[in-house]
Amino acid sequence: MQDGALTDEEIEAGRLIFTQAWSFSRGSPDLEHLPPDDRPEIAFAGRSNVGKSTLLNALVGQRQLARASNTPGRTQELNFFTLPAGSMYLVDMPGYGFAEAPKDKVAAWNKVLRGYLAGRRTLLRVFVLIDARHGIKAADNDILALLDSAAVSYQGVLTKADKVSHAELEKVAQATSQTLGKHPAAYPGIIVTSSEKNLGIDILRGTIARLLIENS
Repeated sequence: MQDGALTDEEIEAGRLIFTQAWSFSRGSPDLEHLPPDDRPEIAFAGRSNVGKSTLLNALVGQRQLARASNTPGRTQELNFFTLPAGSMYLVDMPGYGFAEAPKDKVAAWNKVLRGYLAGRRTLLRVFVLIDARHGIKAADNDILALLDSAAVSYQGVLTKADKVSHAELEKVAQATSQTLGKHPAAYPGIIVTSSEKNLGIDILRGTIARLLIENS
């Protein structure tokens, strides 16, 4: 469902990138603790419980690289993961859309998020994860508007595709594509994934490889 089919070379390049030993680099609770933007970055955003940590672990082929918090909304850091050679970052953004966090903390975190999105020169794309069982919800619209205002390229990724019927998946995918098509910063086409079934992981890897090649 992504516009522009990946080549075999891009799929293989993605496989090679993500079969390396990724490791945690740092957690940044504020703009002062961000690492230097001296290498390409790919970020992942999504509602709490969308399956972001599970997808990141499937992407790198490691079970516990990204760890989910037991309390949604408690972790408010940008978590950076890198390769042994330090050639790029994967950035795990905290889950949003939680109701438990105090409003002042949400406001403070939104300020950090806006600063990060607007100021990272090497941020190539943000993948916005959307639960295939629910589609785009109000909290997703907020992050899409923020990404539009920051003029950051982003792309939709449906998660948990194995949890719905084929007909329902097609319906949600079409609705998601139509909604994203109305946003100026959204990259056309979505990627459908299931971490449990390893569905679409090769496409996501290849898409990231393509981004790195195009921006090398």
